[in-house]
Amino acid sequence: MARTILFLVALLGVPLIGVTLWAWGQPLICTCGTVRLWVPSIFSSENSQHIADWYTLSHILHGMLIPLLGRVVFPRLGFNVLFAIAIVTGIGWEIIEHTDWVLNAFRATTINRGYLGDSVLNAVMDYVFMMAGFFAALALPIWLVVAAMLALELIAGLIGRDNLTLSTIQLIAPIDAIDNWQQELNPDRGKPLTHLGADEPLLFLPA
Repeated sequence: MARTILFLVALLGVPLIGVTLWAWGQPLICTCGTVRLWVPSIFSSENSQHIADWYTLSHILHGMLIPLLGRVVFPRLGFNVLFAIAIVTGIGWEIIEHTDWVLNAFRATTINRGYLGDSVLNAVMDYVFMMAGFFAALALPIWLVVAAMLALELIAGLIGRDNLTLSTIQLIAPIDAIDNWQQELNPDRGKPLTHLGADEPLLFLPA
């Protein structure tokens, strides 16, 4: 019975995230008017607006991390507890991420300047991908879960130039060397961010 309720709550997470973000003013889909499966650049104005992008890998990793910690560090925790943690953190992050405090924290880092938040579609899919990672980690052997998580971080970091580890570092204690390395792939490097409000200072990405 408890497991059935958890699955129902997990499903309700989709409309909860969607309605909350829509009520807060986030667009349902990309304001460009199209829906794409994948956005290949973290510097694209359509990043975090479509179904998947490089940050999707971080959400999958988030989901995989919960069962991994449960199996390795807290083996007494059963499926229901781990599933509840996945639901709460998955829904919670997609909503908390769009509070002014968190958005401003992201905007304080060069790579996220001008970030306006996710579209409803992208946020909902982030939650879905997180849950996919959760169930994949339950089904896979521990060594394969660890290998998959390392692969996700390395691929996103080396090719996409950002991942969960780098985002965390740059939010807590920004390192100029990381920022400069990330900006090497930025097509707008050295150009002003013209989409800021008229009352905000003109910012330039590092050249």
